[in-house]
Amino acid sequence: MEATGTDEVEKIKSKFMSAWHNMKYSWVLKTKTYFSRNSPVFLLGKCYHFKTEGKYRALHSFQSSSAGISTEISGNVEEFRKDFISRIWLTYREEFPQIKGSALTTDCGWGCTLRTGQMLLAQGLMLHFLGRAWVWPEALDMDSSDSESWTSSTVRKLTASFEASLTAERDPKILPRPQGSPARRDWDVTEMRNEVYHRKIISWFGDSPPAAFGLHQLIEYGKKSGKMAGDWYGPAVVAHILRKAVEEARDPELQGVTVYVAQDCTVYSSDVIDRQCSFMDSGKAGTKAVIILVPVRLGGERTNTDYLEFVKGILSLEYCVGIIGGKPRQSYYFAGFQDDSLIYMDPHYCQSFVDVSIKDFPLESFHCPSPKKMSFKKMDPSCTIGFYCRTVQDFEKASEEITKMLKSSSKEKYPLFTFVKGHSRDYDFASSPLHEENDLFSEDEKKRLKRFSAEEFVLL
Repeated sequence: MEATGTDEVEKIKSKFMSAWHNMKYSWVLKTKTYFSRNSPVFLLGKCYHFKTEGKYRALHSFQSSSAGISTEISGNVEEFRKDFISRIWLTYREEFPQIKGSALTTDCGWGCTLRTGQMLLAQGLMLHFLGRAWVWPEALDMDSSDSESWTSSTVRKLTASFEASLTAERDPKILPRPQGSPARRDWDVTEMRNEVYHRKIISWFGDSPPAAFGLHQLIEYGKKSGKMAGDWYGPAVVAHILRKAVEEARDPELQGVTVYVAQDCTVYSSDVIDRQCSFMDSGKAGTKAVIILVPVRLGGERTNTDYLEFVKGILSLEYCVGIIGGKPRQSYYFAGFQDDSLIYMDPHYCQSFVDVSIKDFPLESFHCPSPKKMSFKKMDPSCTIGFYCRTVQDFEKASEEITKMLKSSSKEKYPLFTFVKGHSRDYDFASSPLHEENDLFSEDEKKRLKRFSAEEFVLL
């Protein structure tokens, strides 16, 4: 009886907390993002120019119609809009299946670094299955209505969410497809194939236990490092959780991808190549693509502005899959820059659960219509940088290119991180095995994760 009473108290507490966070994060109004016309805009290795007469133009959350962006802009604004909207956006969700070992049915208020980690991994998988040139054919159809109807919709959602949080009814809700959305045009074979992968990638990040990279699975892997649902996660811990999630994924489509996490700001080339050349579960030898994650600190208590040019250089590379970072108290997914401002996607918008297991589930809530910008100076120094290399040759080329960038951008004696030939064991470091039979994390990894957990990054 006593345990039952405690569980009920926890459930009621969770409901009130969910209601509070939903009210806090669901109130998202349209905001203006200003882009200079005279400076290039970089988005995950692609460069765009908005050159026109005059200095600035407001891109109103990229939710206005194309007519709302003056035709006097001679640059490729439309291409940038399509490219940005095509990136996968993963945010707080509510009313998803209860997380094992807790009463939580939302990650509002604590899951933002897990969400930014998901976005980085999603971009890596998009490069792997779709390529960097791919854009969602329906990206420009995401023209939302004016601010009044946006606000009204938010109010209705907030009210319903608050009422649901205070009642015993916890049935998951599915976002409806917006009324009046344009009919799908005829697609050719390539577009149909790409759309299958587009949906499949999103489904791997669904908010339900079976999803390979969903919140439920990531939390289970996090438990191995002492993390629980509702705890805060630093970007370095999330990097190791993502690696384990990819290792444990059983979908045959994912057997051709692996993840490597740098050890103490060092990428050991032979360890990376060993992962790429490891045997796949099918028993056939093959080369795997690798997503390299490098946890770093860009300074002490505050970000050192000397690292700005390096961060800009990294985001200028097409094989960069973004940065898990943020500012104090909030985590963001950094995907580009203009001048000294970083372009990011914000996971702090709380949306309703979408059942990705149903056929033709709605895609709109997985694509962000509005980029945001933030001064580099406001960036928290703790972050994780990600790269994707399809082949061993791609990795070798990337390591050479990034090493040159690190040397040219480093004003201090030591670069931010390094690429070293050989294995970690050659330098008296315990190397992490590719597969652990009895435990997801080795003892060495557990010690490293505990050290990362002590980092002051964000209170989620």
